[in-house]
Amino acid sequence: MGKSRTKRFKRPQFSPTGDCQAEAAAVDGAEEEEDDGPAAELLEKLQHPSAEVRECACAGLARLVQQRPLCPGLARRDAVRLLGPLLLDPSLAVRETAAGALRNLSACGGFEVCDAMVTKDIMTPLVALLKECGAGLDSDEMSPQERKDQNRNSVENIANEAVNILWNICECNNRAVSIFNKEGCLEIVLKYLSRFSTNVDLAISVANCLQTVTEDNPELLKSFSAAGLQILESAMLSSVNSMEYILLKTLVAGTVWNLKDLIPSRSQAEIINAVLKILSEVLEMDAGQAVIQMKVAETQRLKTAETEEILESANGDVLIEDDEMEGMSHRRKARRKAFVSDLLPPTDKELRQTTALLSAQQTALEIIVNMCCGEDPSDDEWEEFSSSDESDVFMETSFNECGGQLLSPLCLSHEIHAALTNYLIPKKIVEKIAFPNRTAVDICSENPTWKPLIRKMNTIQCRALVCLQSLVSLLDVDHLGGAPALQTLAQHLSQLLFYQPDFAKHTDFLEAISSALRALLQTMASKNISQCVTPDQLMTLCKAGINNSNTGVRVNVVSILGITGSVLAKEDGTLETLKTIGCFLLEVATKDPSLVVAGEALDALFDVFADGKEAEKASIQIRLLSALKEFQPVFKMKMRKEGRSKYSQEQLCVLDNVKMNLRRFITYQETVEKRLTS
Repeated sequence: MGKSRTKRFKRPQFSPTGDCQAEAAAVDGAEEEEDDGPAAELLEKLQHPSAEVRECACAGLARLVQQRPLCPGLARRDAVRLLGPLLLDPSLAVRETAAGALRNLSACGGFEVCDAMVTKDIMTPLVALLKECGAGLDSDEMSPQERKDQNRNSVENIANEAVNILWNICECNNRAVSIFNKEGCLEIVLKYLSRFSTNVDLAISVANCLQTVTEDNPELLKSFSAAGLQILESAMLSSVNSMEYILLKTLVAGTVWNLKDLIPSRSQAEIINAVLKILSEVLEMDAGQAVIQMKVAETQRLKTAETEEILESANGDVLIEDDEMEGMSHRRKARRKAFVSDLLPPTDKELRQTTALLSAQQTALEIIVNMCCGEDPSDDEWEEFSSSDESDVFMETSFNECGGQLLSPLCLSHEIHAALTNYLIPKKIVEKIAFPNRTAVDICSENPTWKPLIRKMNTIQCRALVCLQSLVSLLDVDHLGGAPALQTLAQHLSQLLFYQPDFAKHTDFLEAISSALRALLQTMASKNISQCVTPDQLMTLCKAGINNSNTGVRVNVVSILGITGSVLAKEDGTLETLKTIGCFLLEVATKDPSLVVAGEALDALFDVFADGKEAEKASIQIRLLSALKEFQPVFKMKMRKEGRSKYSQEQLCVLDNVKMNLRRFITYQETVEKRLTS
């Protein structure tokens, strides 16, 4: 219904296993009851006098919330109340494992659990822990070597876990963000970030958290000092080019973009160029080749380690019995620490580096989408366009004053436009929409620990498609390579879509590619560029997509059909195709359960049959006027009955516009029918 608007991306929650919430949805309540016993036992042990028992109980809970959908139940059983004080336990090991358990709980539990954690006042001990860690990292009580060997690593590990809890909770809960603002958490985490040269993992966690809390948070912007901005600049311009640092620089670039309102106008172009330079360099890298190379490196490293272990084992046979007895206590402690470390992220360096690169590319694409989208209107702003029968006069006046457009056209600042084209961002995005490297996918499929990377590669492809949707709506045709490049791109998108027999099963991919194709065809139609996708291909897409459970997919396919139909309506010999399109859109408008989809189908009908001799003939032959007259009161009744309970203010505003246009279109069709039948 009008020009499509791409939604801005929010920062995703950390997930230690990659799919906690999906697992939770897949497991029924019977299993929750089955695991109630172990959970209760572990919760009881949290108050045990022995630090080692408390530590093991925390580690057990950390694993439990990853494997089963127990998070809401654990929150109800006072897990937060019991784990919270352990963040300040005298034992550093207990602090670390308690923080790990809360990190996993917040990541796997989603909004409900994070809200419960804030309600149960997890922020008080969490903020206290963050402050203590900051003080611990600055402590001068021990010599540098002692700090390194004894507790510095532990303090940094605890800080890393704590920052991840903070990130997860602030992503889900506005009250947590408000506490972050008021308790001076910004100064603490910036201190952590300043250590990026010695602890990049902690810096990455901080950068993730900062990108979350700086989004739409004007109160926090006031707290940023020149020193804080200098820390961000130092991290963003670091000369280190490992994959972890690439992720760090990308996340900091996203934070800097969120802080753009702090930057003087004279420096805007410089900052935008610096941000997009980093994003360009990230997207330049071939993720598929990186997967292949890193897997080869891992295989070689493990083979070398295995050889060394065999040699050490052979040499160990000559150790005297006393040495073996002396080492027993140490080995027992090592086994316990291995158990505790199970809750931490993977330590395989090649896998971590590859994951960092894929995360960086995904983040870069999301930042570009957000740059192109600007700010979404709030519900309060949409409330001005009230959804009611009495608003018709106001809507019609607004529509006329805006020259037929309800929404203002999307636009880019000159600085962003110039940087996007100078750094060849459109070209690099097009390269990312191809399916992931087949060899890389096969390698990941054969290795359980690498298998989650397949999803990340597919996500990058989907994000690139969303980027493409934004860019083709915003950039001039010349900056996209001209008409031939758009035609080639349309063919490429159709190949991606139509040569995948199971495409209908992948909703995220189908929504992303249908959105991109919709925007591309709209741009081509507006510039009178001939479309290379045949009507038969589009009908195949529409018939498959209209049965998809995702509303966005259904909206896209009817819009695509409307764009194609409006082009065909101006050509000769298209009567039968227009009749097919018209019947299809009528069926969607009258039978789809979603008013949003029905409204889009009506909008498409208005576009297809608004002009052209072939369109006029087709409208008479499919009895379009009588069908719309019959449906008009049904549509109005459904809007009154379902409107405010099911749809947002933005959707209601657009549906009001459709309702107004339906009345106008019926009047127009009456004129056409009278002229052609008289």
